[in-house]
Amino acid sequence: QVQLVESGGGLVQAGGSLRLSCAASGFTFSNYAMSWYRQAPGKEREFVAMISGAGGITNSADSAKGRFAISRDNAKKMVYLQMNSLKTEDTAVYYCRRLSDPTYWGQGTQVTVSS
Repeated sequence: QVQLVESGGGLVQAGGSLRLSCAASGFTFSNYAMSWYRQAPGKEREFVAMISGAGGITNSADSAKGRFAISRDNAKKMVYLQMNSLKTEDTAVYYCRRLSDPTYWGQGTQVTVSS
């Protein structure tokens, strides 16, 4: 069974940093590109960043470019999102999922950025 468990969220001041983690299980992790999404209050869930199965290709939303970095450790079956220079508009619940499969989502981790 596919399982995705996010962690690392919290309350941080604007300009600060957080590192989110996602632990994956139940599938051959290295075979899948992974991604991070987020959902702010009252808004639709949106794409944040993706990374290919081997980790050589990454891409991110314009809102994340230059501030967020996605990475993965296939041996540990983990995907990470390093978030720097956080802004209040980054406040959201952050989720990881397989890029090609919207079926499985974790419970998410709350990120709150205060001004």
